[in-house]
Amino acid sequence: MSEDRLAADEDALWRALAHVVHQLPRVLDDDMSRAEGLSMTEFAILLSLSEAPDQQLRMVELSAATALSPSRVTRVVADLARLGLVRRTRHATDARGSVAVLTDVGAKKVEDAQPGHVASARRRVLDHIPAADRPAVSRALRAIAAGLSPE
Repeated sequence: MSEDRLAADEDALWRALAHVVHQLPRVLDDDMSRAEGLSMTEFAILLSLSEAPDQQLRMVELSAATALSPSRVTRVVADLARLGLVRRTRHATDARGSVAVLTDVGAKKVEDAQPGHVASARRRVLDHIPAADRPAVSRALRAIAAGLSPE
């Protein structure tokens, strides 16, 4: 096989991955939207805040935790703040920095959304991967994700 062409098994994997990359976000977003009225992006931000110390993160940390651009995080946090799910404050020691803080209403929203999120994750992904294969698939996906980080 030449270097400018994928081998048959590489091509099959690449095409399957491309299909998943394009389809999965849409169906997960649809599931979350129908169940909770949230986008997956909104849920990811709320979940990250719920798992953070004191349920708050600097905006730059929230961007890193969710793999979203800083400008996208800013827009989504503003939308979530209008809904009363988060509040945005100035960083205590760095006036240039902002902090997103999960409100009690936001924490309740995450708690309410968890069962639907888990059911969607299982139905859309996990149920299709045999339990014995999950550690290897997880390692492979983490390696891919690590390779996507800016250099």
